Amino acid sequence: TAVRREPAVRLQHGASGLEPLAWSEDHRVSVSTARSIAVLEQLSDVHSGGQDMVIHRTAVPAPAAACTLKVGPKKEVAECKEKFASSVDPTVSQMFMLDRVFNPEGKSLTPMRGFKYSSWSPLGCDANGRCLLAALTMDNRLTIHANLNRLQWVQLVDLTELYGERLLEAGYRLCKADAPRGELGDFPEFQRRHSMQAPVRMEWSGICTTQQVKHNNECRDVGSVLLAVLFENGNIAVWQFQLPFLGKESITSCNTIESGIGSPSVLSWWEYEHNNRKMSGLIVGSAYGPVKIIPVNLKAVKGYFTLRQPVVLWQEMDQLPVHSIKCIPLYHPYQKCSCSLVVAARGPYVFWCLLLISKAGLNVHNSHVTGLHSLPIVSMTADKQNGTVYTCSSDGKVRQLIPIFTDVALKFEHQLIKLSEVFGCVRTHGIAVSPCGAYLAVVTTEGMANGLHPVSKNYQVQFVTLKTFEEAAAQLLESSVQNLFRQVDLTDLVRWKILKDKHIPQFLQEALDKKIESCGSTYFWRFKLFLLRILYQSMQKAPSEVTWRPSHEDAKVLISDSPGMGSTEDDQEEGTSKQASKQSLGDTGKGVDIDDTAEDSLHQSGDTGGREPMVEKLLEIQAQIEAVEMHLTREHMKRVLGEVYLHTWITENTSIPTRGVCDFLMSDDGYDDRTARVLIGHILKKMNKQTFPEHCSLCKEILPFTDRKQAVCSNGHIWLRCFLTYQSCQSLVYRRCLLHDSIARHPTPEDPEWIKRLLQGPCTFCDSPVF
Repeated sequence: TAVRREPAVRLQHGASGLEPLAWSEDHRVSVSTARSIAVLEQLSDVHSGGQDMVIHRTAVPAPAAACTLKVGPKKEVAECKEKFASSVDPTVSQMFMLDRVFNPEGKSLTPMRGFKYSSWSPLGCDANGRCLLAALTMDNRLTIHANLNRLQWVQLVDLTELYGERLLEAGYRLCKADAPRGELGDFPEFQRRHSMQAPVRMEWSGICTTQQVKHNNECRDVGSVLLAVLFENGNIAVWQFQLPFLGKESITSCNTIESGIGSPSVLSWWEYEHNNRKMSGLIVGSAYGPVKIIPVNLKAVKGYFTLRQPVVLWQEMDQLPVHSIKCIPLYHPYQKCSCSLVVAARGPYVFWCLLLISKAGLNVHNSHVTGLHSLPIVSMTADKQNGTVYTCSSDGKVRQLIPIFTDVALKFEHQLIKLSEVFGCVRTHGIAVSPCGAYLAVVTTEGMANGLHPVSKNYQVQFVTLKTFEEAAAQLLESSVQNLFRQVDLTDLVRWKILKDKHIPQFLQEALDKKIESCGSTYFWRFKLFLLRILYQSMQKAPSEVTWRPSHEDAKVLISDSPGMGSTEDDQEEGTSKQASKQSLGDTGKGVDIDDTAEDSLHQSGDTGGREPMVEKLLEIQAQIEAVEMHLTREHMKRVLGEVYLHTWITENTSIPTRGVCDFLMSDDGYDDRTARVLIGHILKKMNKQTFPEHCSLCKEILPFTDRKQAVCSNGHIWLRCFLTYQSCQSLVYRRCLLHDSIARHPTPEDPEWIKRLLQGPCTFCDSPVF
């Protein structure tokens, strides 16, 4: 099912680091390059009729100044560097001059520019409820970045600098009981201080809950996330951050663990749930071959337990470096319990280990899968939903490994995906699978042509489909997540199919209607709205020329009305649909009324008669879209009114236009919802005939609630309404959802907690977050 998906995104600089690609839970692909981290955000845009993927591109630039690790006072460090560089002992002087940790700026060597590795946090960590990006530069600077306004990345904290300060205060000892080490002037001590703070890899844990004691001794649950950082000497620093992560002030603690592994190369979290008890640990791999799990003792984290001692998964020092580790939680169908599958790339082989807890204790099954690649594996990625693992070597061959459980352990079925059949002859540098397993992203350059290497390399990120439309649709219908934004890769496959075929497949329509009848979830209504909007876009005729170029209306009218020109059906369509197509591309999905354009096209078509059915179809789809939008609005209004009723003693305490929302819900005679009527009855009883209307801030006139999108006072002042609380946004600054469906106001300090909670919600039409 591997099919090429356009467009291919060309990188401005060459890919760098061992695993240059990472795909976040909120559908952003980070690519480590020699000058920046390119971030490609995938959108499933309902307002675009183009069949290509919609990709929003930003970048995290590399710092201009080289990172120098803190190993002591500046003056003393400068003297030591001069002493080692001019040492008569060549083992000292050469080791010092050639070591890039000591000399990141290069001098006689080329400077260390670019990124070594990037890692995405789970969803819900930044101020917008999205993913944070941890970035590690070639010169050992570890920073955390957030994309708060969608255009610009902001550095929140420099962890290398903070960790260096901590070590300096502690005298470069892990605990106070440690014996004091040598002086900085001793070369081994100089090396030790650098290796204990030079990061190799970093990985995020899942979101966990901690308890915070307030001033009045009440406990409240606070979300937190852990970032484990593996250093060259084998130590692991575990940072704990309170959510949402805002910067230095959100750091709760930092603990250092000694792993005891020499030449560590890779790191991964092991998180296991057994009988509602969560266990965690860190899987560490070595450049010499061994793999083991290190216990992590999590203080103040609810429901977490840890191993009593390290568990060795592979102990042979066979000189096969561990390049990548993935840990996948699965359900064992025969043992009827959850288990963990640990997969590691070791040279050209894949090492796997199955971990499950039974009455006898922790069971460990391990083995190797051989014969996959003739060259070493350069990149490995895994689909966490079904456990499928993808490996690739530099010759453009990708292997898909599907785990199949047996009575005792498991076996792998593997299939070859030849990228040369999709992209032509290419060399691969990294792969990453999308969160729901619909796409594979690949960093490629030109392969050999006629036995010769290319003169210059063009680095590109290309996309391949891994699922069919039917599989994507079935997964969306049976989704446990029930959130369209979190399944953008699947919705994009569905969007592509509808835009190509210009209709919604019958099986999908029937299955969705059954779900809507049998289940009250608004998720299926939002899915239906998504399908109708895409169908509407597919019916539009694309503009015949570039939309930004000024048009010459007179010339067009003459051509279309000219008696000799309208002979073919295509020409008639082009002439009659000028008006509709021009307006359709940007505005149709945003609720723009198309009656005018329909009348224009009917008027232009004259005797042709070919456009009338199309216009009727468009009007019919538009009516369906408005009906579904109204249903979703009413359901959200009920939720808002429920919050108002629960959280206010008398409703004047709330700034939400309660009376207006009640009247709006009851204004349609055809709308008969017993729940809404009972709720409104209780609220009106509480209000006791009082109205508490909103007032225009410009002229102090009353703002009536006649429209869910905007409020207009008697003097004609227009204010847009917040789609989360239905208040009028009477300020110049407000937020918009990712797909520009709706607007929301900013929370203010005087807002009660329940209104702030409402304002954190996603878009009620497309599930996307609000910026």
